[in-house]
Order: sequence, then C-alpha cells, then structure tokens
Amino acid sequence: MASLMVGSLVAFAGNFYQDVDVTWGDGRAKILNNGKLLTLSLDKDSGSGFQSKNEYLFGKIDMKLKLVPGNFAGTLRSQGSSWDEIDFEFLGNLSGDPYIIHTNVYTQGKGNREQQFYLWFDPTADLHTYSILWNPGNVVFYVDGKPIREFKNLQSFGIPYLNNQSMKAYSSIWNADDWATRGGLVKTDWTQSPFTASFRNFNAKACIWSNGVSSCSSSNSTNNAWFSQELDSSSQKRLRWVQKNYMVYNYCKDTTRFPQGPPLECTVTNKA
Repeated sequence: MASLMVGSLVAFAGNFYQDVDVTWGDGRAKILNNGKLLTLSLDKDSGSGFQSKNEYLFGKIDMKLKLVPGNFAGTLRSQGSSWDEIDFEFLGNLSGDPYIIHTNVYTQGKGNREQQFYLWFDPTADLHTYSILWNPGNVVFYVDGKPIREFKNLQSFGIPYLNNQSMKAYSSIWNADDWATRGGLVKTDWTQSPFTASFRNFNAKACIWSNGVSSCSSSNSTNNAWFSQELDSSSQKRLRWVQKNYMVYNYCKDTTRFPQGPPLECTVTNKA
C-alpha cells in the first residue's frame, strides 16, 4: 500500500513534497500537481519507490491508490536485525484473475503471519482508499473503510507487539513475476509497459519519532480517537464478512506449515 507517519500530535493533509522522498527508480517516480499526486512506474529495466521523511511510532494512515498490472508494496518498517514491519502488498495478476492483497506483520524480526485476500472490486479501474491503523492496542488493515485484518497486542501472552520501535514508511512497484503472479506462472507482458500507479490524498494522523522522543505525549494522545481505537461490534461483523468471502490464505489454518498447531496468536481470542 501507499506509503505511509516538538510537541503535539501531527495530522498531514497530504503533500508529497513535504511528506516523502523518492528513493529509487531513476525518474520513474514523479510528484505532480503541486504535490497532490505521486506516480510510480515500472518498465522492463526498473521499478520505483519512495519513503516517508519521518519515522513514526503509532498512527492512522490513509492513501488513495489506483493500481495497474504489477506488484506494489506499502510497508512500515524499523531498522536492525530484530525489526518490526507492517506489510500491505498488492500482487498483480496479468491473467485476468482478481488482484490479491498480501498482508504480513513482523515483530522483532519474525514474520510468517501472511493473510491474503481478493478484492470485491477492480482496483485498476479507479482510486480506492487503503489504510493502516497502528496504535498500542492493535494493528488493523482497511480497504475503503472496511477492516480486512486485525493483529492485536497480546504481549500478556508472551507474543511480541509493535510498540517499541519507530518505523519509516515505504512504497514501491517492482517486477515479481518470478513468484507473485500465480506463483510465477504468469509473466509480465512488457509490451504493455510502462505500468504506472497513482497515489493521492495522503492523510496521516500520527506520532512522529525523533531523537528518541515521540510527538504524542500521554496527555494529548488520549484526546485522539485513533490512538485507542478498536473494532466495535459492527466493525467486527464487517471484518468477518470480508474474511468469509474474500480471504484466500490464512497462515493460522495452514496445517502443512504448522503441523504441531497454529501460532499462539491464532488461538488467543481475547486480551488478558
């Protein structure tokens, strides 16, 4: 997904010149329309990408994104060997099959928590909103305001959570036809390139982390709903609807990978 974040909580209305740095692509990433539009392009020689200027520790991030055939990644990631990471990836499919959203959550360098979903619309036809909520209680992935995945803070059960490491946000488009498109069966048709994705309406309510200090103190963060937001009963119902109808892979149910039983977070349903 799109990229995502002294003294107070920060809310950005979305100017790419102010919020991100183009990191690679040799001119294939462009900021246009006075900072309101960012495009990433992929051709046979290279993809492209950008990253946030700041590091964050908790936030609610929204981005409108129009996809094209290709593969995209939106990641919050910390540095070091025991990194934290929130992945929101889009696996392109040139065969006409639905796009697959690939999600993963890494804590202290450990991932293997993949969940994948089809979308209930064509993401290449128009802009749609993709969001990540990351607060001390949970991580929630959203598509057009519908929750598709929740990862709870279950530290009381010995499961690491993403609350100690600040992360930068990254987004990129790249060629992964060796594995992403139906396991590498569908190859990219480069006669259709360049493939260009459009990003708009970057909106972040987030805590900037700088020099070991968060811009969100305990006094002001409690006044912002996202900081303590959890899924209510109606949101849980929407989450179950998405997972029942559109989930195509869930690591918690993969008995081949986990013959001794699923990871602990799959069996714990409530916080202690």
